[in-house]
Amino acid sequence: MLMEYIKAFVVGGLICVIGQIFIDRTKLTPARILVGFVVSGVILSALGLYEPLVDFAGAGATVPLSGFGHLLAKGVRNAVADNGLLGALTGGLTAAAGGITASIFFGLLAALFFKPKDK
Repeated sequence: MLMEYIKAFVVGGLICVIGQIFIDRTKLTPARILVGFVVSGVILSALGLYEPLVDFAGAGATVPLSGFGHLLAKGVRNAVADNGLLGALTGGLTAAAGGITASIFFGLLAALFFKPKDK
């Protein structure tokens, strides 16, 4: 049990370190780096390389944005197998619907309870 936590911490931490290196060493904007993580998750999932990482690290690989890309690719793959070409359009959103809904809901709660301050 403890080893699972350690593996998740190390892999998730390494993914975050990669992002921090991109922020510190390149002129890429944070938005481009985040999109790059999502796209890299899709590509690694399509190549069959991300699933073994998820099996090894669990939440350490699924929580970062590359895990969101993996979730989208996995949803599309499953939906195409079930529904044909239409699944390519619906699978990603169907697979990620719970996370998207939660982020909208908690964003709304944060907006209702906290006052934004101008910088």
